[in-house]
Amino acid sequence: MSQPSSTSAERIGQFLRNYYIYLVLVGVVVLLSLANIDRFDLFERGNFLSERNIINILRISAPLLTLAGAFTLLMVSGYIDLSVGSAMSLSAVVYAMLAINGVPFLPAFGITMVVGAGLGAFNGFLVVKLKITPVIATLITLSLYKGIALLLVQDGVSAIKSGGGLKMPSWFNSYGREGVLLGLPMAFWIAVAVTIILVVVQKRALLGKYAAATGGNPTAAKLSGINTTKVVFVLYGIVGVTAALAGIARSSFMSLGDPLSGDGMELTAILVVLLGGTAFSGGEGKVLRSFIGALIIMSLTVGMLTLVPAYYQTLVIGGTLLAAAASNHLISRKESAS
Repeated sequence: MSQPSSTSAERIGQFLRNYYIYLVLVGVVVLLSLANIDRFDLFERGNFLSERNIINILRISAPLLTLAGAFTLLMVSGYIDLSVGSAMSLSAVVYAMLAINGVPFLPAFGITMVVGAGLGAFNGFLVVKLKITPVIATLITLSLYKGIALLLVQDGVSAIKSGGGLKMPSWFNSYGREGVLLGLPMAFWIAVAVTIILVVVQKRALLGKYAAATGGNPTAAKLSGINTTKVVFVLYGIVGVTAALAGIARSSFMSLGDPLSGDGMELTAILVVLLGGTAFSGGEGKVLRSFIGALIIMSLTVGMLTLVPAYYQTLVIGGTLLAAAASNHLISRKESAS
């Protein structure tokens, strides 16, 4: 008689295990939609789910949504990149510098992407060739990339922006702020496209399978013939490319190249990936869940601006993350015990 009940409990546990992140997103949206949003003109007063609010949240979320998938694959492989925020800032500055000096959109976009790929590849070189611990290597490049971004901005100026006889071209805001496709921001659609590609890579491509094998058991992966060095190097390069995309989105949204625009992004990316259920030690994680996790964090961040004092906002977000992570852990432990 106890077996049907046990089977039902296992099914419920499996359901929660698979879909908890979506339930958290729904819960956050419902709670915020019931609250009164009336402090900032950016939002339509009293209606979190209005079209204007959703579009603005997706615009603000685009950089993090773009980064989440690549960062997930890297952490699945058992590695981490703490320089991703600085790489994003440097890319934003490079993109703005090219634009304000008359370089057309496509060349400016392409050059910035190459820069991002180079930054990621340099991280990969430090980690896989010089054998520097990933945390130490990317802490070094965090400072290095930020320093370069600050050097590129003229003395006495906080960011690269219109002024002093120079003006941002009319197309500069199209990617991150003004561009819209099917009613939603262009930068959001690019983030969706990047996520779809990385979901396919994770599920179908050898790179995704090799990343999981590398993070799950590096020794076994090497013995089975997987070139783990090449896998990790490529993943760092992909993270660099998405950091450049994120920098372009942020720069276009803000209409300037801010050398500090990516500050804190590395911590936020880690929170998003962990919220999505990726194991910090590697071997397990899903790109799509991290994308949903990014939506949760950004919805909370934006919603909290209008609901609670600033000194409570980090606490609320951290508490939500703790609750989701604890629930995921308890569900996983129960499944393992059964």
